[in-house]
Parts: sequence; structure tokens; C-alpha cells
Amino acid sequence: MRKPLEMSLKWLRTFGRRYPLSAYWGIVAVLIILLGIFAPLVSPDDPLKPNVLSRAHGPSWQHWLGTDFIGRDMLSRIIHGTTWSLFVAVTSVLLGTTFGAVWAVASAFFGGTFDLLGERLVEVLLSFPPILLALLLASALGASTWTVILSIAATRVAYGTRIIRSQALTVKEIPYVEAARSLGSSSWRIIFHHIAPQCVGIYLILITTSLGIAIVLEATLGFLGAGIPPPTPTWGNMLGDASSMLIPKWHLVVFPGAAIVITVLAFNQLGDGLRDALDPRLRGTNI
Repeated sequence: MRKPLEMSLKWLRTFGRRYPLSAYWGIVAVLIILLGIFAPLVSPDDPLKPNVLSRAHGPSWQHWLGTDFIGRDMLSRIIHGTTWSLFVAVTSVLLGTTFGAVWAVASAFFGGTFDLLGERLVEVLLSFPPILLALLLASALGASTWTVILSIAATRVAYGTRIIRSQALTVKEIPYVEAARSLGSSSWRIIFHHIAPQCVGIYLILITTSLGIAIVLEATLGFLGAGIPPPTPTWGNMLGDASSMLIPKWHLVVFPGAAIVITVLAFNQLGDGLRDALDPRLRGTNI
């Protein structure tokens, strides 16, 4: 137990020295995740509680980020929006990328007609812009939290399949896989013990880099009215509410937009650093 912990800490210290920018944004990403987890504890007010006497007021000492068009505290809504946006993004990315990874490894190993038909289906999915595919699915399935999750997950499947399949094809041709096959190992043992573990690095990178995309997709669906239905506070819903006002207030647009930008930037920068650290072709030496 002690040795893996020491190795993990050593890896983190080395990562911080070699990729300080990614490490900095990684800390920001961790803080955002903690904010989402402990939102009920740090939120200064009830995000659903209206106040007709304080509608669309700008930032003040009572409401640091102002209030929305029915008097709800914007800071509380943004904090609780972190919970929902991260929940949707993490769940959808895990579902979509994991399904795509399983599909990719099986397709690369078995090949033949299964691989051919699978790749044609991947090409069909990739022909749709992610936001269009998510919007079509969300509109067809109806508005709910799990509808949004499944819609965004569907956009991640094809990307996960295409990228991980290329790694699986490379690993499949390595001599030790041929040796395992010649020793009588079953197909499933070769897949789970020899091929799949070599794809974990790319899988983790895809998870991290896809989180930013998923957050943007969730916010876009919310802005277009196809996301999580009100009154659940999400960043996209806040922007959509602001755009529906005859005279939009600047704080109703700037603060939710800034939350989206900072979160997406944090996960994208962290993903870039992990990609450089985990891919030997990019970092040149072991970290």
C-alpha cells in the first residue's frame, strides 16, 4: 500500500515539474470538482428560492454575482450548476467512451465483417456534428437528465472507437500477443490480459479531453431548451434564460459564461498534459 502511494506522489511531482501549466489547470479542475460535490455546503442561498423584490439586480454585497429575472441568487445557481454540469459531463463521457473502447478492442481483435460493419457505422456517426447529433437525440427522446446524458454519450462513442481501435490494432500485432495465442490462450483472455491494458492510457486521455466537449454540449442543449428541464440550475439554462429577456443584464451572461470557459479550459489543459505524459512518442522518456 505504501509503495503505490509513494510512486503516485512521485509521478505527480514529476508531472508538475514537466508540465506546470497542465498541473496548474489540473488543480483548478480538482477545485471545480470539489465545488460541485460540496455545493449544498458552500452555496450561500437556495438556488431555487425566488425573491420578487430583488429581480435582475446586479452584483452587490448581499448577492455577490447578482440575481436572475425572478430574484434567485446567481452565485448559488452557478455553484449548483457546477454539480449538474459535471454530473452530466462525467457520466456521459464515461458511458460513451467506455462503450466505444469495448467496441474498438473487439472490432480490432476479431476483424472481418464485424470490423467492416462497425467502421461503417462509426463513419456515419462521425458525419454528424456532435451538437447536431446530441440535439436530434435529445429532441427525439424528450427532456430529462438521462436523455441529455445518453445524447451526449452517443457523440463520444465514435471518437472513442476510432482512436482506441488504432491502438488495439497496433498491440494486436505485437509478438507477445502472437505468443499467447500460440500457447492456447482464449480470445477473451488475450483481449482482457494483453490488448485492453495497453489501451488504458489512451482511454484516460480521451476521458479527460472529452469532459470539456461534454460540458459545452450540455450548456448548448440547455441554451437551446433541449437540456435538463427547469428549474434545475445548469449553466446552459442560465444563458438561455438570459437570452429570453427583452433587455438582458450583463451579469446573467458573463458569470455563467465564465464558469463554462474556466471549466472547459481546465479539463482541456489537463487532458493535453496527460496526453504528453502518457504517450511515449510525445514525451520521449518515461515520466
